[in-house]
Amino acid sequence: MRIGVVAPARTVSSESSLRLAAFMALIYPDHDIVFHPQCYLEEGHFAGSDAVRAAAFLEFANDPAFDAIWFARGGYGSNRILDTVMPQLNAAAGRKTYMGFSDMGFLLGALYARRIGRPVHASMASSLGKNDTGEAAGWALGWLIDKDRRALEPSLADGRPAAAFNLAILTTMIGTPWLPDLTDHVLMIEEVDEPLYRIDRMLFQMAHATQLKGIAGVRLGAVTSVVDNGNDFGETIEQIITRWCRDMKVPYLGRAEIGHVELNRVVPFGVA
Repeated sequence: MRIGVVAPARTVSSESSLRLAAFMALIYPDHDIVFHPQCYLEEGHFAGSDAVRAAAFLEFANDPAFDAIWFARGGYGSNRILDTVMPQLNAAAGRKTYMGFSDMGFLLGALYARRIGRPVHASMASSLGKNDTGEAAGWALGWLIDKDRRALEPSLADGRPAAAFNLAILTTMIGTPWLPDLTDHVLMIEEVDEPLYRIDRMLFQMAHATQLKGIAGVRLGAVTSVVDNGNDFGETIEQIITRWCRDMKVPYLGRAEIGHVELNRVVPFGVA
């Protein structure tokens, strides 16, 4: 397998890519990973201008020599290239797996909405850091290369179609043409770096979004690095999600092992 890495949002360091290349050489020596030079650019907040990031994504996505696209990093920015890239994806792009999460939910959701390729919620290519064990990268590559089902979020064993999003990304997509039809899907959500009142506000939007009518249920992933609310919000995250699922008239199905954590399980969009 030949895996291409692009950065539709923020930049990554050459050190990060070398670390992952070494990991690949050790664990998967028969497979190749190629970082696009665009990954290392920096223009303000972004890994290059919108036009440069879009061109890099299209170059690798439309190249039949690559079997998969593994997104380098999240942050913010992939939504800004959707209008440019989606109409230009070719047949080769439709045969690829696309893997990432967080801000990459914009691209994963838009691809799934148009049934282009196989979008997969999983850790990023930059997840292998100085002090981690490589567990997240290992799960992602285990599924991508070997289709190792041990990498999957355990609840997927029920066979129902699913999709996973960062909550902030999901709610930003509501009301746009990029949000896929998730009828009969189990919707998994996770969040990071938000106070509880903002999480509650985003869940209000999710619960009342007409585009999400017909989902089969909701699972809650990790909610991490919660910002100080300023005072006691008065409810736990479990109480919050249970209340909004009740308003949404869908079952709250419990927790999911996804999110901005080391054990970020794999969730292919659709049926695993």
